Amino acid sequence: MNTLYRERADAGSSEFLNYLVELNAEPGTRLPPINDLAVILGISSGKLREQLEVARELGLVEVRPKTGIRVRSFSFFPTVQTGLRFAMALDRSYFSQYSQVRNRTEASFWHEAVELLRADDKAYLKELMERAWKKLEGDPIQLPHDEHRELHLTIFSRLNNVFVLGLLEAYWDAYEAVGLDRYEDYTYLNEVWNYHGQMVDAIHNAEFDKGHEALVEHTGLLRTRPQVHPIGPE
Repeated sequence: MNTLYRERADAGSSEFLNYLVELNAEPGTRLPPINDLAVILGISSGKLREQLEVARELGLVEVRPKTGIRVRSFSFFPTVQTGLRFAMALDRSYFSQYSQVRNRTEASFWHEAVELLRADDKAYLKELMERAWKKLEGDPIQLPHDEHRELHLTIFSRLNNVFVLGLLEAYWDAYEAVGLDRYEDYTYLNEVWNYHGQMVDAIHNAEFDKGHEALVEHTGLLRTRPQVHPIGPE
């Protein structure tokens, strides 16, 4: 790595995060115990515990009583999730701003994502559609939130871009945090799933422009959704 870049990247970083960068270990690698790590890094155990908690919050390591400290594969989701949860605790309207980011991200990466989908992915999308309509047309009606989340994340699941995947996954975490997975208008839900059907059909028929058009129209519904009402028990 370029020395100047290394100096800039390390500026202000914790000793433990720098250690992880230098180590560049495979996910699952077990790290030395805290006391040994503190000696290696030349810092106190107390300071290391603080830095370790930051790394754990960022999803860089997992800490368990019996297995100790282990390296995790990099995911952008924990970083976005932490910041987004804090933002919405300050002001729930931040969700609307983040929704715009998510919608434009999906629209921008749609063609690349759907062209990467495999036959089993497409079959799974069909299965999700069937499960969702079964819930919506059942008695009592059930909210197909799990299917909603899975459908969108599956469409973009083959992208080789950890940042896009992290942004999209964090959206659904926030979606649930503001309660949109529990309260919906039935007419609105039918419209949403009709668009989903158009998207999935377009993917199966390789009509990707048509699917993109349905996606853009569908995500625009969130800005104009009616006053939501509960369907079934809370």
